[in-house]
Amino acid sequence: MKAKGKGVITNMCSVCRPTGIAERFAYSMSKGAVYAMTLSVAKDYLKDNIRCNCVSPARVHTPFVDDYLQKNYPGREKEMHEALSKTQPIGRMGTTGEVASLIVYLSSDEASFITGCDYPIDGGFIKLNN
Repeated sequence: MKAKGKGVITNMCSVCRPTGIAERFAYSMSKGAVYAMTLSVAKDYLKDNIRCNCVSPARVHTPFVDDYLQKNYPGREKEMHEALSKTQPIGRMGTTGEVASLIVYLSSDEASFITGCDYPIDGGFIKLNN
């Protein structure tokens, strides 16, 4: 990226960074570190025209979620999927496509004025989950 004179780095953070999640100390702490790293990289490479941001998803429906529910709640997968979805103020989990679309935008020239930022993609989890 330095040789090209430009570049974009997008780190994966989490809603755990600003909120903390019970019984997820190490995960929450590591996502705080990802955010600090994002800020440091954004500052260190600003002069090289390299931007760095992070994306903080809340629950996203992935095959991992389906496998977890099948393994831990056999016969109750649908019920538990609905329960997890209800923890999101918007009433559903995000999709991988929604997260990918945000990353594509942040990687584009249209976002060339954005660096050192964290973008929650969380269905209202951080601000609306009281």
